[in-house]
Amino acid sequence: QVQLVESGGGLVQAGGSLRLSCAASGRTFSDNAMAWFRQAPGKERECVAAINWNGLRTDYADSVKGRFTISRDVANKIVYLQMNTLKPEDTAVYHCAADAAYRGYSGAFEKAYEYWGQGTQVTVSS
Repeated sequence: QVQLVESGGGLVQAGGSLRLSCAASGRTFSDNAMAWFRQAPGKERECVAAINWNGLRTDYADSVKGRFTISRDVANKIVYLQMNTLKPEDTAVYHCAADAAYRGYSGAFEKAYEYWGQGTQVTVSS
């Protein structure tokens, strides 16, 4: 069974940092693009960061550029999202997702991502 499991969420004050992790089991995603999406109450789900299979290409939502960094540890099958200078508007459930295409890259195109984690809550207090 293929699973993506997120961890690292929590409650943090504005200006603080968190690092989210996404661990894969059941298969390797070393040849697949990965991404982090978030969904706040009453809002559409949005892609905050995406990374291609070898880590050489990354893309970010304008709202997080310069504050968030996506990276991947292929050997340990983990994808990270380092979040700095957090703001209350970053409060959301964050989901990890994996593209099913071999070495494809669709960036923020949500429908390209076939595998999803259950999500981890990030709450930023003002």
